[in-house]
Amino acid sequence: MQRVITGLEQFSTEKNIQSRIKGRTGLLCHAASLTPDFEHAAIHFKKILGKNLVSLFGPQHGFVTDVQDNMIETKHFIHPYFKIPVYSLYSETRIPTDEMLEGLDTLVIDLQDVGTRVYTYITTLGLIIDSLHKKNIKLVILDRPNPVSGNFVEGNVLEPEWKSFVGHLEMPMRHALTMGEVAKLKMLQEHRDVEIDIVTMKNWKRDMYFQDTGLPWVNPSPNLPTMEGSIAYCGTVLFEGCSVSEGRGTTRSLEILGAAGIEPFAFADKVKEKMQKFGIEGAVCRPQAFVPTFHKYAGKTCGGVQIQITDPTRFEAWKLGQILLRTFKTELGNDFQWSEKPYEYQFDRLAIDFINGSETLRHWVDNDGTPEALNQLAQRGMPKYLEQKKSCELYS
Repeated sequence: MQRVITGLEQFSTEKNIQSRIKGRTGLLCHAASLTPDFEHAAIHFKKILGKNLVSLFGPQHGFVTDVQDNMIETKHFIHPYFKIPVYSLYSETRIPTDEMLEGLDTLVIDLQDVGTRVYTYITTLGLIIDSLHKKNIKLVILDRPNPVSGNFVEGNVLEPEWKSFVGHLEMPMRHALTMGEVAKLKMLQEHRDVEIDIVTMKNWKRDMYFQDTGLPWVNPSPNLPTMEGSIAYCGTVLFEGCSVSEGRGTTRSLEILGAAGIEPFAFADKVKEKMQKFGIEGAVCRPQAFVPTFHKYAGKTCGGVQIQITDPTRFEAWKLGQILLRTFKTELGNDFQWSEKPYEYQFDRLAIDFINGSETLRHWVDNDGTPEALNQLAQRGMPKYLEQKKSCELYS
């Protein structure tokens, strides 16, 4: 199998790609914006564009990807090495301001997404498209793989009234699009007047997972250290909306789930029974005890499970996440709580509903819903989305 060649790698070596990026240029990137030899995008742009690289931009978690989750903002600064401004798009603003964009001819995006609706890099992409509407600034997207495949779609489609920073477009939780394809979906759903140029990958196929690409995995955010975590994330991110730990403060965050007072072996038996009832395949939830060093239950022993993925092509992470929420809620009783804390700049409604893009799934958990009901919720809006997705696909 041939190694995937990303948009950035093509820019770094091919004159015809370099010629598509003209004039004064800004670059939105992060720590995972690398060529396979681990050279950072900003290095390549500085070498090739010289003084025409005039600004850098960072998404949530920062330009260097060192900041934790949920409303921990990063500052604007002058980069000590590149000697140009770094503008944070997770600060007092999540949208590029006119001041940030002033004088730019081209804005380039090179971000490694993880294929889940709530992962905020696609929201930042959408807000950039909004900010460039009817402006004479070209948007260039250096495309990268969707690490959880371009075929496997799952989860409910976002309901419009639940749009937020963790839900920008009407798409399912696991959307199976690349960043370039998400840009096309944005233009299809919202009809913005923006010149967009997508540098497509070479050798990427829709059925590929990241381990099939031949590319090195570099954390796209601080709490996704593994390829397996990016697959599990579609379901484990739900736990940001409740009192159960999603493993932050451990070395396998978003693969480990648990809470104080749970005996792991007995709990894992209950999870196994539920997985069999709901037909979950391609993963095992093994007993796991852990002590988070920070975040929920910091310094306390927690019991729960670690999700071990055995076959990613069959594993329904979103469905397992919903089942695990209900299993933890039953196990913990009154010690299980839906988080009422502010979440991604939403202050007046429950975090879990913004994560789900609907309140109906919380009701399904609370009311001990059936497998059939969960499947029906997952199909809402799906035929329309799949039709739109097909028209946005850039790869076979």
